[in-house]
Amino acid sequence: MTELDAQQLIDKLGHDTGAFMNERGITRPLLVGIRTGGVWVAERLLNILEIRDELGVLDITFYRDDFSQEGIQPTVKPSHLPLSITDRHIILIDDVLYTGRTVRAALNEIFDYGRPASVSLAILVERSGRELPIQADAIGVRLSLETRQHVQLSGPDPIVLEIVD
Repeated sequence: MTELDAQQLIDKLGHDTGAFMNERGITRPLLVGIRTGGVWVAERLLNILEIRDELGVLDITFYRDDFSQEGIQPTVKPSHLPLSITDRHIILIDDVLYTGRTVRAALNEIFDYGRPASVSLAILVERSGRELPIQADAIGVRLSLETRQHVQLSGPDPIVLEIVD
């Protein structure tokens, strides 16, 4: 088991997300975290980026392509997007980008709420093993891991990030 400095990676992600927003001319994005780890990271990015709008939260359980494999009683919490997303620039935030399936599910849910001007992706940890052509616009760290290894985030206070075998 290897522990990573989660706060340092969140700070880097905040810096890179801010630079990405400046480059694209995005001045008032709607930050949307994917439950659960993505929400923890997004809450910290709100402060780093000094964004005053409320955080959007997605629970993508029903949008997953492996929903039927998750069992009969998955834990589902409501999604909440505080503002209309039509013509808004959304920064979608998650803790780990692995296969790309979680992000695909989140995009499907976002578009059920409306048509945003753009959707950008900020990820704390991007790891090897992509199954879908999805890439992040801002990244805390890129890791090349063995298939048996997993990235585990626990929190919310403090956020602890570990690589486990």
